[in-house]
Amino acid sequence: MQELQKILDTAVDTIWGPLVLIPLLLLTGLFLTIRLGGLQFRTLFHALWLALVRREEKGSAEGDVSHYKALATAMAATIGVGNIAGVATAIGIGGPGALFWMWMTGLVGMATKYSEGLLGVMYRRPDAKGEMSGGPMFYLSRGVGGNFGKILGAAFAVFGAVAAFGIGNMVQSNTVAAQLESTWQVEPWMTGAALVAATAIVVLGGIKSISNFAAAFVPFMCVAFMLSNIVVLLVFVDQLPSALALVVTDAFTGTAAVGGFAGSGVLIAIQMGVARGIFSNESGLGTGAIAASAAKTSQPVRQGMVSMTQTFIDTLIMVTLTALAIIVTGAWKVEGLAGAPMTSWALDQALPGSWGSYTIAVGVLVFAFTTILGWCYYGERCMDFLFGRAAVLPYRLIFVGAVFVGAVWELDVVWAFSDIANGLMALPNLVGLLLLSPVIVAETKKYFANPNWRDPDNLVDVRS
Repeated sequence: MQELQKILDTAVDTIWGPLVLIPLLLLTGLFLTIRLGGLQFRTLFHALWLALVRREEKGSAEGDVSHYKALATAMAATIGVGNIAGVATAIGIGGPGALFWMWMTGLVGMATKYSEGLLGVMYRRPDAKGEMSGGPMFYLSRGVGGNFGKILGAAFAVFGAVAAFGIGNMVQSNTVAAQLESTWQVEPWMTGAALVAATAIVVLGGIKSISNFAAAFVPFMCVAFMLSNIVVLLVFVDQLPSALALVVTDAFTGTAAVGGFAGSGVLIAIQMGVARGIFSNESGLGTGAIAASAAKTSQPVRQGMVSMTQTFIDTLIMVTLTALAIIVTGAWKVEGLAGAPMTSWALDQALPGSWGSYTIAVGVLVFAFTTILGWCYYGERCMDFLFGRAAVLPYRLIFVGAVFVGAVWELDVVWAFSDIANGLMALPNLVGLLLLSPVIVAETKKYFANPNWRDPDNLVDVRS
């Protein structure tokens, strides 16, 4: 088993290292940002209005759920333990400068996420039950086309269905079980059984059930977690200017050893910032396009704008607040702290009693559970693409059972498999985004050529 672990770790380091995915993810996002004329900066406030205020289109557009519920489903899958443990890991290994590279990843990742959402709606199709099915597997096979496109689409679907069991399932339930055991001495099997029951109740109802749950709980968990971090920043407000300066300077100089921190170079800061930024918002993995495909809309561009707000909220707001709380309190320099305990320690410095630890325990539970729900939907859409609608229910049942397995098993090997599958999902998706960039640009220009594009009620179908 140790030899297998070493082989898998080597594969992870290669795929997520400085020579493969990190430059490909950043450069793809930068390329799309340039091709789209910085669309994510020009239309951000309108996109937030569409997602959070407007929420849905009037009329009888195709789709299963509203703009907002599609966004909530995508956020349910991405706002997980990465926002608690992943951010702490990035700062703990890469130093404060890692936050700067998370920002860069988020800024260019918004263009990537926009493109994924747009293509997801453009190339979706109804499945045998009449529910919309879309995502990279469809825009690769139908958009790129030919044997090459079919191979790319099938590869994404296979790796997506596999990855869902790892990073979107067993890793999440294992993290919850460990956190509840350490905080309240709850036996892992009890946590596993409770998660299985809750997961089954929601996911067996399909996308409408998942999106309804996500729409209700995602805003609550986001606001509660953000407020906890804001309290820390208010208590340590005198440290905030120096923390921000440290983030910028250390991004280009590295961090010297201080306290329990071993020090890091610029390359480590970049690697950790980009890798954990992508882990947090999934821009480039293609998964967000699967959720976007379910939206009730006749305008792919509009859903693309809604989709990109997920990266903004996740990375540029939530991740920033968590990282700054860790930096201003000095948690990143405390010897022996890593992952979720580092974030918990930071919150404990400002919140009364053990409220910091309790907040993290509840946050891990809710974040991980919603991640499980979102990834179940992603996995079943991949199975529908590969084998048809008949494969969806068996996949859901196996997926639900794997939740219990994750809660009671040690998962080092599963973590490694998950990272590999995630990386292998991203590769065909990024290739597809680059090949389909002319389609993305053309569709975008058509939409914004309409003088009424800011008024959804008076916008004619620009695709007709």
